[in-house]
Formats: sequence, structure tokens, C-alpha cells
Amino acid sequence: MTPRKIIIDTDPGQDDAVAILLALASPEDIELLGITCVAGNVPLDLTTRNARIVCELAGKTDVKVFAGCDRPLGRELVTAEHVHGKTGLDGPDLPEPTMPLQDGHAVDFIIDTLRDHAPGTVTLCPLGPLTNIATALEKAPDIANRIAKIVLMGGGYFEGGNITPVAEFNIYVDPQAADIVVKSGVPIVIMPLDVTHKALVTAARNDAFRNIGSPVGVAVAQMTEFFERFDKEKYGSEGAPLHDPCVTAYLIRPDLFTGRHINVEIETQSELTMGMTVADWWGVTDRAPNATFMGDIDADGFFSLLTERLARL
Repeated sequence: MTPRKIIIDTDPGQDDAVAILLALASPEDIELLGITCVAGNVPLDLTTRNARIVCELAGKTDVKVFAGCDRPLGRELVTAEHVHGKTGLDGPDLPEPTMPLQDGHAVDFIIDTLRDHAPGTVTLCPLGPLTNIATALEKAPDIANRIAKIVLMGGGYFEGGNITPVAEFNIYVDPQAADIVVKSGVPIVIMPLDVTHKALVTAARNDAFRNIGSPVGVAVAQMTEFFERFDKEKYGSEGAPLHDPCVTAYLIRPDLFTGRHINVEIETQSELTMGMTVADWWGVTDRAPNATFMGDIDADGFFSLLTERLARL
């Protein structure tokens, strides 16, 4: 099979970094056309910095990295330094990037790339707030029919929220953008907290990263050790969930995940439930299914894949 052409849209973030590394380590499965950055976990100047740091860590300095939207469509930016640290990539001591940002805006790169490739051949992989993706769909409605699929990390149903009682961070930061995306008619796969909270970096799994012995393996171990302190305290879990690599892993091994094709809507009006992912898991409405909402993961298989691929870099 030919590799799947993708654009990663991201706000790195330690777990975003691992998702990017997994893609870069899997050329037989994934052709990364570019990385588009958005404000989210940290402001845009830091997400563009962090994306380039990750590419340089992997030795992939030819990856095109673009700066995108620096604020949500209709709200003030909410960030997550309390989880990811002041840089968004706290943990390892990594050098400042030397590879350049590309000229042009991330949204234009997304639009141009989709128009330049045959319809149905480019998959969008948002790992952060959906501002860039929604802006592209609004600016160029013709691209909706050209997108092969959108595979995103965001939302939650049984797990509720991680930034409010009912809202997951990526959706909460820009619920208006998420609303546009889920109503776009594009085939969508959603990796919610219901899945990602089952992908926990236990001590043994983190040791496996460190025992790779490479700069990448050690850096990933250090990232997850930093990242996990927040989740261990909050949830009482044995490790941190690796949210965003679930997106990349799905592209390589979709059999690791199970879910349902259901209706998903985003709450954009109520401040009490702003950004809630209203997932009709039980089919109790007559609203048409518009997304494959994942519910479970083979966590051992996921971490085996991740460790094996990261060892290549």
C-alpha cells in the first residue's frame, strides 16, 4: 500500500510531539506533507517553535512547518501551561530550532495542498483546537469534498471533560470551530478522552521508551514524566494519557481502536456546558451520524507500536 498523505495540525504539547514523532518514524504508512500550527496548549509562537524542535529531534529538518491562527474564531484564547509547562514542551532539555518556518499562512497551505492533490487523497489530522481547519473550510468551501478524512483528537462522552466538567480542552478552546468541522460533511474519526484515558504511560511503558537509548527515546520518556504529574494528581491514575498519538496510531493500525458511527454535535451557546461534545452513543435521537466516535483501544498494542516505531528515529 502507498503511504497515506497527511497534514498534522497541532499545538505541541508533549503528547502532540509524540504523535508527530510516530508519523515521522512511519514512512511506509504516512507521508507527512506538512505541519500546521495553531494556538492552543501554548500561544502560537511557542507551538511553531515546538513543532520545529520535534522535527529536528527526529532529524527531519525538511518537514514544512507553517504558522496558523493565533486565536479562536470567537473567544479569547485559553492555554494549558498548567499541564504542559511554560514552553508547552517542558521536560527534556532540547535546543532551540534552527530550521525555518515556511512563508505563508497554515490555512492557505491546507487549502492549496488539498486543491493540488487528487480528491480523497489527503487526510487532515488535527491534534489541537480546530481553528485552522474550520477557517480553511470557511475560506474555501470546495475543499470539503477533497478531504479524504479528518482524524482528530478531541471531545469526550463517558469521560466527560478535562478542562471543564463536560468539555475536553481542544474542543473547549474553539467550540465554534469544532462545530463547523463536525457539520462539514467530511468523513470524521474522533479520538475522545474515552479512548485516550486508556492509553496510559505506566512506569514500565516509560522505561521502554527510555531503554530505546536514543535521543528520541530519552526525550519522550522525559516528556511523559513531566506531563504525567498533572494527570496523576488529578485522576489518581498510574500514568499520563497519551492523547494525540492515538490519531497517528489509528492511521497505521486502525484495528487497535473500536467505536461507533454516531451523531456528534458541539455545544456553542451555554457557558455552563460550552465545548461539550454531545455524542449520541446510544442512538436516542434521529440526528444523522456524522462521525466515527472511538470508544476503546488495545493499549498494549498501541504502546508496542509506539515503542517499535520510535526506536527507528
